[in-house]
Amino acid sequence: MSRTVLFLCPHNAAKSVIAAAYFERLATQVGLDFQAASAGTEPDAQAASAVVEILKAEGIDTSKHVPRHVTREDLADAFRVVSLGCDVRELAPAGTAIAYWDDVPPPSQNLTAARNSILQHVEQLVGELREAN
Repeated sequence: MSRTVLFLCPHNAAKSVIAAAYFERLATQVGLDFQAASAGTEPDAQAASAVVEILKAEGIDTSKHVPRHVTREDLADAFRVVSLGCDVRELAPAGTAIAYWDDVPPPSQNLTAARNSILQHVEQLVGELREAN
């Protein structure tokens, strides 16, 4: 049974999209039975075009991504929850462990730096999950 890692950012248009895309690719490459999901607390109407383009250049198609609002069920069902800049403690069921990657710079200010920081975090997470399996 595949387990889900839920990535959250306020608008579900940039940081969480990048994180989910990299996680899916890296988890598949190392044979982990995990899937990624993403959501936001205040979702935009669409993913940031610059994010879609930068990922497309790396062979990752996120053009069909539609930002969505995180639900209590999303949080309850996730194997891991990673927040990139939003607070969901009031929405999360009691005992939900949330990792905060608050050191990721805003993609709107420096998309390359944000992408590199997210990739580094995702690589570390995949390594931890691989060791635990």
